[in-house]
This record gives sequence, C-alpha cells and structure tokens, in this order.
Amino acid sequence: MDQAAQGAAALTSKDFPAAVNHYTNAIAVHSEAVDYYIKRSTAYTRISPPNHHAALSDAEIALSLASKRGKRELIIQAQLRRAIALFSHERYGDSRQCFDWVRKMDEKEKSLKIWEMKLDAKLKGMGEDDEKATVTVKQFPDLELPTAQTAKKGASSTTAEKAKPTPNAAEQPTASAGVQTPASKIRHEWYQTQDAVVVSLFAKGVPKDTATIDMQERSLAISFPLATGSDYDFSLDPLFGKIDAPASTAKVMSTKIEFTLKKKQAGEMWPKLESHTPVPGMTKEENGNAPEDVKRVVLAEQSTNSGPSYPTSSRSGPKDWDKVANELTKKPKKDKNESETGGEGGADDEFEGGDPVNGFFQSLYSQADPDTKRAMMKSYQESNGTALSTNWAEVGKGKVETQPPDGMEAKPW
Repeated sequence: MDQAAQGAAALTSKDFPAAVNHYTNAIAVHSEAVDYYIKRSTAYTRISPPNHHAALSDAEIALSLASKRGKRELIIQAQLRRAIALFSHERYGDSRQCFDWVRKMDEKEKSLKIWEMKLDAKLKGMGEDDEKATVTVKQFPDLELPTAQTAKKGASSTTAEKAKPTPNAAEQPTASAGVQTPASKIRHEWYQTQDAVVVSLFAKGVPKDTATIDMQERSLAISFPLATGSDYDFSLDPLFGKIDAPASTAKVMSTKIEFTLKKKQAGEMWPKLESHTPVPGMTKEENGNAPEDVKRVVLAEQSTNSGPSYPTSSRSGPKDWDKVANELTKKPKKDKNESETGGEGGADDEFEGGDPVNGFFQSLYSQADPDTKRAMMKSYQESNGTALSTNWAEVGKGKVETQPPDGMEAKPW
C-alpha cells in the first residue's frame, strides 16, 4: 500500500499522527498533489493537540495549487479547510469570508450551516474594529509553493519529530478521557410517531454549555467539542419532511442527545430520515377545504408516492383496496321511476355521507357467512388492525401475527 493510501486509512481510523506522517511522505514524492495537502490539513486539525498553524499552511497551499489547475471541486475543499483553520486561529472575520466564498461555489455544502452558527456566536457583540472580526484575506493567497526538495525536507523533519516522545503524555490525559464517546463510535437512530420524529445521537459526556444546536424547517445540525480538541459535527439536511422548528426540542443527556422534531403535517409518515428531493406540501387552508378523498390521495403521495400496501392472504397478490372501495361504493344512477317511488335504499343508504372505504367493509361484513365474519374479526383483532382475511380455514389455524406495511416497524405500547 502506498503512502497516500496508508494516510487515507489512518485518517479514516482516527489515527491522525500516522495520517500526518503518511501524507508528508506522499507529498515528498508528489509535491503538487492538492488532495494530499487537504487531507494533511484535516489531520493537523484533528490531531491531539491540534496544529492549527500547519493546518492553515496546508489549506492555503492546497488552495493555490487547486486554483493554478482550475479544479473547482478541489478549490471548494481547500477553501473550506482554510476557513476552518482560520476559525481555530480566532480570525473569525477571515473565516466567515472564506465560508462565503465556499457558499458561492457550492450552496449545498452541508457543513456550512453549523459553521455559520459558530461564527454568529463568536462575532456576536464584537465591534467592527475588533481585530478578530476584521477581514484581511484574499480569495487566493499569495505564497511560494513548495518544491519537491522542500517537501522532502519537510518529510525528514516530520519523521524525526515523530520519533521524539511526548513529555508526560501518559501522565496528562484529557479531562474527558474515558468519559466521552470517541467520534468513531458515535451513532444515531430514529423512530417516529404520528406527530413527531425522534432522533437519538448516542454520545456520552457531551458538555451542555458548549453544544451548538440548530433546527430549521428542513434541517437539523449539532456541533460539540471532543476530548481530542477537535469538534464533532452532525447534520441532517434536508430532512424528508418539514418540521415545526420552534416547537421541536433537544435534550442533552449523560448518554445521548435526543431531538424531538415536531412534524408540520401530523400523520405524515416518513419512509426515511433524509431526502434529496423537496417534499410537496399543502397549506392549512388548502388541506381544510379539500374533499376527503383528495386529501387521502395527496397524503399517500407525499409519504410514499403510491398507495399503501396491505398484507393479504390472497394467492393473486395484494390488492389496491382504495380502488376496489371506490368502484364498489359508486352509486348506480337511479332511473326516473326509482327516484319518484323512492326505490330500494339498500346498503348504499346505510353509509351515504360517510367514509366510502368503511362503508365498503361494513357492506362486505354484513353480507358474509358466519365463517367469513369470524375470519375477518379474528384476523383484524389479533393483527392489531394490520391484516384482514376472509379465509377461516387459514385464520382458524392459529394466531394472526401483526404485519406492518413495508418500511414500517411494529412496536409494543
């Protein structure tokens, strides 16, 4: 495995000192490889203790090389690393300017929102003449690019520095050592109810007073410091559906952070947590004035873009019960004689003005034989309303298990 590949593996496994060493050796061979400088800058930022000076230097070298080549994607990555390094140097005005340049080139960069929140918090209350808030950077820095010879010297000095033991390193662990969850082991899970989506981020020892949380209509973001000296950033953008951000809450607990995201449209079920396409919506007025059958179709399209799939015992496969109900509950036009004499009310009149789907099942049940009725009642009750069978020969054999629709999970209450 070459040095760059080893560096990438070390960066992934959070072995930042090794990542610095491998990328330094890789740069000694390829002194104009933009990606190597970007990755080494990342490692310098996350190493313990961080080397912010080296991180900024690598980011600016990467930016100069990327602009020289005209590589848009690399320019964005390098400018982003530069902005982060400047933030660590407490040059908040310069950092914001670099983030603005990143936004102009890539509005969809997910980390922008959380960094803008951090900058807002730092710049709040600072005067325009404050040195930390001033802008002094150029979009592309003027600097002397490294040559193969200077890169090799850097590799030698880094190797020598690595060989030196860190004084009292074993005797001076961080205050959070053994308490805070390592970044590589932080995970998240989610579930939903009719009214809310609950997201749990499992991270122990998160300091409440330093966690930065931002909830918007279609996004969630949080950032907090780690024991290594770097920050952990987590974001969901865009969320699958819209949330009521002011009514949503976040709780920082000893073992996790729990977000309760209140759905803007109660009853809308999310098949996944994030989405890359906008969710079609209806205003409150439009929803209130729409006919019931139109609402049902729109809500189904918003959640899955197709009708719900119900479990069935039919050999011919699942049926579109909404379509069947609509067809069977259409009232035939009465002829003139029937309308004058009143005709026969029959089953149609029993559910006139009500939900046609419920009317269909009421009609089906009322006209069924005793075995079919028993099958319908037993399957519906034992499956908690997730299955409906008319086959007593099958249902009578044992308990009918709960069968939730595809993409959903049955949970005990």
